[in-house]
Amino acid sequence: MSTIRIDNVSRWFGNVVAVNDVSMTVGPGVTGLLGPNGAGKSTLINMMGGFLAPSAGTVTLDGETIWRNEGIYRHIGIVPEREAMYDFLTGRDFVRANAELHGLGDREAQRALATVEMEYAQDRRIDTYSKGMRQRVKMASALVHEPSVLLLDEPFNGMDPRQRMQLMDLLRTMGAEGRTVLFSSHILEEVEQLAAHIEVVVAGRHAASGDFRKIRRLMTDRPHRYVVRSGDDRALAAALIADPSTSGIEVDVREGVLRVEAADFGRFTELLPRVARAHGIRLLTVSPSDESLESVFSYLVTA
Repeated sequence: MSTIRIDNVSRWFGNVVAVNDVSMTVGPGVTGLLGPNGAGKSTLINMMGGFLAPSAGTVTLDGETIWRNEGIYRHIGIVPEREAMYDFLTGRDFVRANAELHGLGDREAQRALATVEMEYAQDRRIDTYSKGMRQRVKMASALVHEPSVLLLDEPFNGMDPRQRMQLMDLLRTMGAEGRTVLFSSHILEEVEQLAAHIEVVVAGRHAASGDFRKIRRLMTDRPHRYVVRSGDDRALAAALIADPSTSGIEVDVREGVLRVEAADFGRFTELLPRVARAHGIRLLTVSPSDESLESVFSYLVTA
């Protein structure tokens, strides 16, 4: 099991600061790296992969500095966003060339191509591939030496739904095996389905870390929103609205639910069952309506 540590890292290009004093730890399992365009995600991945030197701070893998450390590449597989490929090669030749750099051969190349389901097109030139096929052959090249760390920058770009699901299943399996998988994506639904842990960067700074639902619950300065179904929505609304923990209640007659905005998360979670019990009202469902990754991400980038 491998762990990447980023300690007080900054990276600037001339007068432009791309990453500003970021610290984070990426360990075994699947981690999603989120941020708006230009937030510094690709710069961070390039530093983790040894393509860029930090202007300040350190990036290490299991205690070893990554920059200018060739031995690190025995443990890291990288799928960059940029299309830097040899289009005149076949898919098999491209993957086999990377296998040979690791002292491996055709057997390992074939295994990697099979892993990403690209055997059917392995003898075609890369310049005939679709965007999704190019992504998958890059993935095969990154997996040929069975790395303990996999870094992927926007890996789902150009993939059709079937290809996307196959890659998601593969990354879940790798995370469950104890490998360290970090991927960036601008599609929040993909991150929500796949990543048990997220790291958020905004304007080059580290904005949040952890399970996105727990991050939402720590945002005590923002009201929490719930959808409640009960045996008597109107009576429950009347009982709740008098308490200062609720800042707004809407009786949605069409949907048959209450939409509650709670200003005090802790107090409201204690209040709701107590009030329902006191008034003999049955609670059918209580579900948060703003604990999706999209809501959390929106709160973070507009903070």
